[in-house]
Amino acid sequence: MSWFLAALKKYADFSGRARRSEYWFFTLFYLLIYIALLVLSALAGRHGGAIVGILLLVYLLAMLIPSLSVTVRRLHDTDRSGWWVLISLVPLIGGIILLVFLAQDSHTGDNRFGLNPKEATA
Repeated sequence: MSWFLAALKKYADFSGRARRSEYWFFTLFYLLIYIALLVLSALAGRHGGAIVGILLLVYLLAMLIPSLSVTVRRLHDTDRSGWWVLISLVPLIGGIILLVFLAQDSHTGDNRFGLNPKEATA
């Protein structure tokens, strides 16, 4: 949960680098909260589900910028520009390429986006 909160503290910070653990733990907790809200919406029924649906929409909108910023910082960690996130707009193949980029290990040493966070904490 600390990785999720750390990414929220860097809400709109698109500079720097994010380790794999920061990105994937943020994504894990993001999806767990999303699924919990979906289940709550389904259990609430027709009238209560509308209220939970609004809550779900607010959650998705609130998490849009943090999820985009942690993705860009993760791409920076692999020595790629944040603009590579747009490759996900290409149907099927774009999402696969982005997934491969996000799963790669950090670029060793410093790069044009800053210090290697893996080496800075070690």
